[in-house]
Amino acid sequence: MSSALDVRRVSFEPATLRVEWADGAVSEFASVWLRDNLAIDRDAHSGQRLIDIADLPAEPAIRAATARAGKVRIEWQSETPAAEFSTEWLAAHAPERARDRPELRIEPWLEGARLDVASDFAWIAYADLQLDAPALLDWLTRLTQQGIAFVRGVPAEPGALLGLAARIGRVCETNYGVAFDVRSVPQPENLAYSDAGLGLHTDNPYREPVPGFQALHALVTSPAGGDSLFADGFALAQQLRATAPDAFALLSRTAVPFAYRSKDADLYAERPLIQLSCEGEVSAVHYNNRSIAPLALPARETREFYAAYRRLAQLLREARFQASYRLRDGELVVFDNQRILHGRTPFSSGVHPRHLRGCYLTRDSVYSKTALLRRSLTEGTAA
Repeated sequence: MSSALDVRRVSFEPATLRVEWADGAVSEFASVWLRDNLAIDRDAHSGQRLIDIADLPAEPAIRAATARAGKVRIEWQSETPAAEFSTEWLAAHAPERARDRPELRIEPWLEGARLDVASDFAWIAYADLQLDAPALLDWLTRLTQQGIAFVRGVPAEPGALLGLAARIGRVCETNYGVAFDVRSVPQPENLAYSDAGLGLHTDNPYREPVPGFQALHALVTSPAGGDSLFADGFALAQQLRATAPDAFALLSRTAVPFAYRSKDADLYAERPLIQLSCEGEVSAVHYNNRSIAPLALPARETREFYAAYRRLAQLLREARFQASYRLRDGELVVFDNQRILHGRTPFSSGVHPRHLRGCYLTRDSVYSKTALLRRSLTEGTAA
């Protein structure tokens, strides 16, 4: 019985290898790519390349290609020895499959008001996050796909946050410290430390790099007010692209200055409100009206920018795009700070104290933790 990874036939031209798989799919590999990925040119321990592209022939040409016993053998026109690639490796690195990583499959959600936070997003019990690796992997995967996930049953103690955070990524320290307390203080240097309601925003766009994920742990919650609001910035950006493409294009190419000053920090960075990948897809959203510094644009360009900026701001105010949830004591939320916009309704700390404890995690560490955990469960090794 053949597997989808079995090779039905191979064919070639000097610059291209063509592999037809048993399931009928076809993959093409450039000869220069194949020559750059020879196992003999990589360190056996680290897997890193031992050569540079300038060390290779500019146009390596294939003289012959054959498939046998789970391997594809290639002979070169002007080089020896021949090269061998396992069909499993070629299948995994075929252009159409190379990025087939579950944590990279974005699942956008636009109309957050229609969602039930308690059931439509990933939840995990604190004990399972600590001890149940498959449950943690499922939770992490949904976190990366939807941009937000929750934990219940976390001890309502200040020290619980960082221990939990270490299970899902690497905490990054800022001028707010390794962890920070979100509660009202007199004359706050940041409006987050007040009773005021906060519109949807992302945190710290004035920082380089922008914090990747944020965790907020509810220690003391208010029974009246202080509801958390969330919206999917990727879905909202796509909504803007569909309804106002010129505004979308302008916001994706205009560098916006963000600044923050306090007694112990003076931070400044420039980035677009909507950031695009090389493929033109939305890869990050940076929106914080409280910290946008004065733009240095000609008057006409400024007017055009503000018109586009207003279109986005109006989308963020539409209640249908907002998922609302009042965290309970001992609950924790983690969200992608470069995708998920968050805010809150106002509350009165004089009547009902409210205390959340938060931290930031590097973006790459959360994705790395997810991939490592999946690898360990697949290969049966320790994460």
